[in-house]
Amino acid sequence: MIVRHVTLAALAATSLVSACDFRTAEAKTEKADVELGNAAPAFSLPATNGKTVDLSQFKGKYVVLEWTNNGCPYVKRHYGTGNMQAMQSWAKDKGVVWLSIVSSGPGKQGFVTAEQGAELVKAQKINSAFYLLDADGKVGKTYGAKTSPHMFVIDPKGSIIYNGAIDDTPMGDAKTAKNYVKAALEEAMAGKAVSVATSQPYGCGIKY
Repeated sequence: MIVRHVTLAALAATSLVSACDFRTAEAKTEKADVELGNAAPAFSLPATNGKTVDLSQFKGKYVVLEWTNNGCPYVKRHYGTGNMQAMQSWAKDKGVVWLSIVSSGPGKQGFVTAEQGAELVKAQKINSAFYLLDADGKVGKTYGAKTSPHMFVIDPKGSIIYNGAIDDTPMGDAKTAKNYVKAALEEAMAGKAVSVATSQPYGCGIKY
């Protein structure tokens, strides 16, 4: 008789993959619309607090773009453990502007109205500077955002210096993973080249 041992990690991985449209390798075939070192595409989006936010208003500061979807298990893992909120607070303390962007279309997983988004920000104690709504997916498609989460870091000159996953551990403990976004910010702020400037984003496919 053959006994198969299934680890808790394997079960968790299977659960996450089956719970959403998981993307990693297949995303490699999609054409990116932005390039490292180039100017970050301009955009203007409504925020859940009723304001309209324009990327240009943050010129001279580091900016993090976080594509999110509150229904995605991978996003839930980061927010459920407080990992994403802690990163947002850390960035804020460093003077970094963190923008969370929802590109889910109406009727799709993760879509929220301004009112629903405001409630979500309050309930989950989200610490991003603004929670932005990209219901037609125009901004997400311009940036080539593939997954939730998918992260970009923009330097004070307005150039993209990081594009990819938030960390190196799709299925494990986010708190012990190598956080690519934090590393990119720390290196850039210290005047160093970003050692990992691109990585393969993981998570649920953006629900355009």
